[in-house]
Amino acid sequence: MSEVRRVAIVGGSRIPFCRSVSKYAKIGNFEMMTGALKGLVDKFDLSNKRVDEVVLGAVLKRSKDFSMARETLIEAGLNPSTVGIDIQQACGTSLQAAFMIANKIALGQIEAGIAAGCDTSSDVPIELSKNLSDTLVGLSKARAMGQRLGLIGSLRPKDIVPKLPAIKEPRTNLSMGDHCELMAQQWQIPREEQDQLAFNSHQNAAKAYEEGFMDDLVCEFQGVKVDNNMRADTSLEKLAKLRPAFERSEKGTLTAANSTPLTDGAAATLLCSEEYAKENGLEVLAYLTFTQTAAVDFINDEGLLMAPAYAVPRMLQRAGISLQDFDFYEIHEAFAAQVLCTLKAWESEDFCKNKLGLDKALGSIDMNKLNIKGGSIAVGHPFAATGARILAQAAKLVHQNNGGRALISICTAGGMGVSAIVER
Repeated sequence: MSEVRRVAIVGGSRIPFCRSVSKYAKIGNFEMMTGALKGLVDKFDLSNKRVDEVVLGAVLKRSKDFSMARETLIEAGLNPSTVGIDIQQACGTSLQAAFMIANKIALGQIEAGIAAGCDTSSDVPIELSKNLSDTLVGLSKARAMGQRLGLIGSLRPKDIVPKLPAIKEPRTNLSMGDHCELMAQQWQIPREEQDQLAFNSHQNAAKAYEEGFMDDLVCEFQGVKVDNNMRADTSLEKLAKLRPAFERSEKGTLTAANSTPLTDGAAATLLCSEEYAKENGLEVLAYLTFTQTAAVDFINDEGLLMAPAYAVPRMLQRAGISLQDFDFYEIHEAFAAQVLCTLKAWESEDFCKNKLGLDKALGSIDMNKLNIKGGSIAVGHPFAATGARILAQAAKLVHQNNGGRALISICTAGGMGVSAIVER
């Protein structure tokens, strides 16, 4: 068996993330994903070149996009001999795509691959009722007029009412925000701390653009150059005036400002072997060294978005390092409360001993190292695109730091979490 190889991160490209029903209101996943891939093709001179695999996905996807990876990679200019694979793991989709590619690179099965993802909450698939769907199928096969009339006559007014997709957990019928509000109450996360994290996210993202950090990570698309959710002019006073968005009583702490907005966008990241990078004149920014996925019983035991609190410690044990051995922490801000619940869990000796089986608490992180170029609250969160955005951003941070280590942590629907270590 061949030696396990290092997995290089060359860089990423994404289109600006925009609030739903705004700049990309009339644009679907296909167009956005093609835009992000085209940005990567142009950035790394991949036009008409074969990359071994492109792995990508979307959470909200129309049936016409059943082969989105294959179709968008061809549309973006990659050689048609490139393999395209569609996957989906909610908000962890494109980071999980990177894991799949990285494993194959490490084992010598492929030399290079692109991990990507996109999502739109503007162009959502509308579901038909079961009876209407069955009737339409029947009509397409009916030969006699009597059959057709009988099928049409079986329809009732309620059958023609379309069903909009609901971002709720099927087993609890609660939204992600509802679940996170319960977590905030369990872990006693104050509203003020959530607003402070949200404020920091906007300030850091705006500064990253001002300093030019985003220049080679974000490509212009449809005339848009900058994420349109950033609020550099906001203040803690303004944030404090907003009403709770989920729990409407005095217990409520989650607001529209300290939660990620529904967002449209796409992102892609190029990974490869060191040999491939050298042969193609590509600079290696950092390496993807450890990965971990976890799930929790959110129905009977744990908070819906607490899986990263389990994934990261398992990964740290395999890596033989501590939670404090990082220069950067890139933690997905699904909600400010989710980030703070996770951090508080790692500080809890009771949680770490009884839930994680550790001898002591993992401890605290340096908050000055958290999402220093902005997080999902500021830049937005097109579900499947977030992993690729964070991975490329973490690699660039490590590279600009002339080495070091970044921790990536992403919570997902379904009570799951994905985490990774990027270092050099």
